[in-house]
Amino acid sequence: MVQRSLLMVACGLLFASSALLLAAGPTPESPEPPALVNEVGVINGYVVDSLSRETMISATVALKGTRLGAFTNKAGFFSIADVPPGDYTLIVTFLGYKPREVAVSVKADQATSVEVEMSQQGLKTESVEVIAEKEVEKRQITISKVNIPVEQLKQLRIGGEADVFRSLQYLPGVLTSSQLSSGLYIRGGSPDQNLVLLDGTTVYNPSHLFGFFSTFNTDAIKDVELIKGGFPATYGGRLSAVLDMTQKDGNQNEFGGLASLGLVSSRLSMEGPIGNGSWFLGGRRTYLDLIANFVPDDPEEPFPDFAFYDLNAKISQKLSDNDRIFFSGFMSADDLTLEAAGLEFNIGISNRTGSLRWTHLYGDNFFTILNLTGSRYTNGFNGENSGFEFEVENYIQDYSAKGNFEWFTSEDLTLKGGFEISSLEFGYFQNFRGDRTTVDEGESETGSTNLEINDMTYALFGQSNYQVNQRLSLQAGLRLGYIDLGEELSWDPRLALRYQLDEDWALKLAWGVFHQHLRLASNPDFTFFDTWLPTDSTVPISSSAHYIAAIETDLSSDYSLNLDVYYKTLDNISELNRFVVDARTTADVFFVGEGESYGAEIFVQKLKGRLTGWVGYSLGWIEARFDSINQGRSFRPKYDRRHDFKVVANYELNEDWTIGGSFTFQSGQSYTPSTSQFASFLPGEEFGNTMTIPADRYSLRLPNSHQLNLNVNYNFTMWDLPARLLIDVFNVYSRRDIWFRFYETDENPTEVTDVRLLPILPTVALEVKF
Repeated sequence: MVQRSLLMVACGLLFASSALLLAAGPTPESPEPPALVNEVGVINGYVVDSLSRETMISATVALKGTRLGAFTNKAGFFSIADVPPGDYTLIVTFLGYKPREVAVSVKADQATSVEVEMSQQGLKTESVEVIAEKEVEKRQITISKVNIPVEQLKQLRIGGEADVFRSLQYLPGVLTSSQLSSGLYIRGGSPDQNLVLLDGTTVYNPSHLFGFFSTFNTDAIKDVELIKGGFPATYGGRLSAVLDMTQKDGNQNEFGGLASLGLVSSRLSMEGPIGNGSWFLGGRRTYLDLIANFVPDDPEEPFPDFAFYDLNAKISQKLSDNDRIFFSGFMSADDLTLEAAGLEFNIGISNRTGSLRWTHLYGDNFFTILNLTGSRYTNGFNGENSGFEFEVENYIQDYSAKGNFEWFTSEDLTLKGGFEISSLEFGYFQNFRGDRTTVDEGESETGSTNLEINDMTYALFGQSNYQVNQRLSLQAGLRLGYIDLGEELSWDPRLALRYQLDEDWALKLAWGVFHQHLRLASNPDFTFFDTWLPTDSTVPISSSAHYIAAIETDLSSDYSLNLDVYYKTLDNISELNRFVVDARTTADVFFVGEGESYGAEIFVQKLKGRLTGWVGYSLGWIEARFDSINQGRSFRPKYDRRHDFKVVANYELNEDWTIGGSFTFQSGQSYTPSTSQFASFLPGEEFGNTMTIPADRYSLRLPNSHQLNLNVNYNFTMWDLPARLLIDVFNVYSRRDIWFRFYETDENPTEVTDVRLLPILPTVALEVKF
């Protein structure tokens, strides 16, 4: 209790001070916190798109003829400290944009603020090598981090739909349980071990029903950052990886939009200026339910109604040169209804998130962010079978306050820190009484349960990035966390370094400890009834340690190579107990065990020129051990795939035609075979109950999996508006991989039956910009 009280007080003080800093800003009576010394100045500002004035994330800003420079942060802001007085040329570069040179004049003990506008030039333009840009990159410590331009992600379409999660599955070390799953299994971690953020808000269910599509519309996403391991102390609460996405702010100069009509779904997005800022609104919807209205009813084989939608919205305003405010929201919902003779059945899934974010520049180089977020994930099913009614629903609700700062103290040292406070509510309701009567909240009776659990979590973190010399950079951080329900304090130290071996080769190392207090009861084959549960006093908090070594180099001005080797321990992880019928605590729902994963990944990427794409290969091992599973012997999880080879390529033939493709080859997923069967009969009966006797858990593999997808884009003009025709062929040679295997015991001898995945699937879509 003392630990919690101290952490609560510290978080409260940080929250109050952050609010005061944002509200007040510097005053003539108060001293500037980061004073400039040694007769030097500061250059800071924002990098924006010249057409929309959208801020640009991870743009490179460098001073020509020097080793000074920086990258823009998530707000598009940069700060370069320790600049001697004089006249300079500022060089700004960003993939797909023309390099920009801006003249700046720096005076001692003063800050020079600039806003740099960048003009697009397209990915097909030949690369431009900038020496200053390479000098900035040498000082960055980005372990296992992948940034794929959103425009390239849009070229990776499945069933005619561009999908963030589907695109990331083509990276080495990122696996999926099947072609129907958009979940990300990263370096041996399950999807619930990934922290998914949208504008700083946690998204608890990033997949639509059955998992074929994720919930994120690429038209609404500006930046996608994936960290596959060893992530810094600014992130926490998960064991494996971080996916941090930023929504578009909108066009500040003029109204515009994009409409798309496809065989699977349609999309519409609009944006424009408002006040001293912009707005964005984007939506996507399937229409299988509308098509079903034209299909004749068949009582013997009824056709279900199914539809999903997602909606993104954002408003941004510039309050002053130092203050910006952002309102953003996200909604998604799935609905499946089946009606047959004597049966009505409905499944529903929904996400709701919202955030209010305030950024403030305090002084010349002290950047702060205060973010208030809310997130709610709900799923359930209900129905009626011959007059017998039933209903099940569960949800998780998260209200959080997050504050952090970046202090660019000098050219060699940057400090980061902050806090997070979250109020979590877990609800579970079930009624199998056959009628609509319910029990009181917190009660459980025969056939009916109505539970609500509340928890509070607190976190403090600090981090420093220090340039020791021209070759060595260090990053050290510490994250403290506390959970009320489990009354447990966690310490997460993080350490990373980068050593420049020579002009072209760099060595990177990372180590860290990570804790997770949330557990997910889920089916790995498809998203249906995912249930989040907290860590209470009956189970220990999950933990992991990451050990990573990486080599990176530029093979040429266009090609880069990364080689990662990793080892990860997993302690107190969960496996769902599928046979529990009366659960009162978290320990009743899960088996608790341990595991480890290790392997190597190679990634060759080309981001510039007419031909873009990448080649990736990973070799990995995953093992898990639970006392109550597989007789305590270790086993590999279902999603373990030893070999994973992927190729992605896009080629721009000319201004009108672009062709692309993707190919994957993976080891078959694991499954549990059966060794024999057991049958029981009543005296005088010829039929009875037959069951199979399983062998070791996931001890065999299905055949290897491989698939080729192709796409063609044609740009043209329709009604004097730019348009694009999208032609996609999913699974070109119709390789139908096995989804799962089961045994038909009604036959003698027992027959092995394979349920296979989708065959070849061609789709067409039309996009029009306005």
